[in-house]
Amino acid sequence: MELRNYQIDLSCRAAAILRARGLCYMAMECRVGKTITAMNAAQLYGAQRVLFVTKKKAIAGIIADYEALCPSFYIEVVNYESAHKVVGPFDFAIIDEAHSLGQYPKPSKRFEVLKRIVWGLPLLYLSGTPSPEGYSQLFHQLAISIRSPWRTYSTFYRWARAGYVNITQKMVNGRLLNDYSNANIEIIAREISPFLLTYTQEQAGFETNIEEHVLHVRMKEETAKAVHTLENDRVLYAQDGCSVIVGDTPAALLNKLHQLTGGTVIDDQGRRLIFDTSKAEAIKQTFKNTKIAIFYTYQAEGDLLRGMFPGATDSPEAFQASQDLTFIAQVRTAREGVRLDTAEAIVFYSLEYSFLSYEQARQRAVSKERTTPAHVYYCIADCGIDADILEAVRNKQDFTLSYYGKQQARRRCRQQVFAQQ
Repeated sequence: MELRNYQIDLSCRAAAILRARGLCYMAMECRVGKTITAMNAAQLYGAQRVLFVTKKKAIAGIIADYEALCPSFYIEVVNYESAHKVVGPFDFAIIDEAHSLGQYPKPSKRFEVLKRIVWGLPLLYLSGTPSPEGYSQLFHQLAISIRSPWRTYSTFYRWARAGYVNITQKMVNGRLLNDYSNANIEIIAREISPFLLTYTQEQAGFETNIEEHVLHVRMKEETAKAVHTLENDRVLYAQDGCSVIVGDTPAALLNKLHQLTGGTVIDDQGRRLIFDTSKAEAIKQTFKNTKIAIFYTYQAEGDLLRGMFPGATDSPEAFQASQDLTFIAQVRTAREGVRLDTAEAIVFYSLEYSFLSYEQARQRAVSKERTTPAHVYYCIADCGIDADILEAVRNKQDFTLSYYGKQQARRRCRQQVFAQQ
């Protein structure tokens, strides 16, 4: 396998940083070839037994890259949920999608597991979105390493109080809690710069852009009434007389309104109800004879979509190899580490309140080989909170763009597509 010139250069630089510091963070935008670059860096460093930790859906692609590169080291590829099963020994570790360790102020379980396994090893971190929700997410990512620049701080709280976070307070469910999201970006950026490598799609020579579109969908009148009723009364009784939907707290209300906007909801007994297929029908009509990948949020939405698109697949490999398959997957399970660049369009049936899901999932259609624009569509219902969610996740872009010097280059909607109902 022949590496591109920038991959060779980056892997040489990464290996040098690893020799000097014992850890390196490669923040490379999606689809520029992080996996191959990281493996070549491990080879140049002299690794013999490599642990590669990633997301489950990315494993097949990583193994394929390893076989194509054919390095001299042994590799064990494992997903985060199965990391506790590995036995080793290893002399090098690659932490893919490292931002998934960024929970704070308390560490996640996967942080505790990985820290026990890789604590003393040379570490190579990979991510296209190092801290999608703010720089406070970096502490626990680096804290799995004995060589973290903040190793003298035993907990996130001590690190935050040392001046790395401007601690404020916010009201949550009637309680006043500390807010640790306002990190001191200038100090943190300065201290991670010696082992941070960044690379953009533009630097890699990508010639295509993401073109965003809004697919406006008119929902059934009953759906609009249900949204209005729940928003005002905090309780909704379904027409069958057996189902009750309750939004008795702000979080529960937001969750139920989000579900209703997609034409599905889970009632108070845990039953999945499907009552409005308008979004799926609009997608089917708009993208007739078009190869598309659809992301959804809730399981009931997946049930609805698979009913409307029989024969669809959730296998990225099957989708890539096909001429006409439709890819349908929950956004959280397929937003990272998979390639869907044979799709003519990526369609978000619904969006999470997550910049990570928004940014990573839409990048699935981008690749160096693609010569046409990558089209991304957002299904926005004419009732509910779809438009609010889209605006909210877009407003979080600056945290990621700052790594690549793109604070003023926020990608916005290029045009709007209106579905006539």
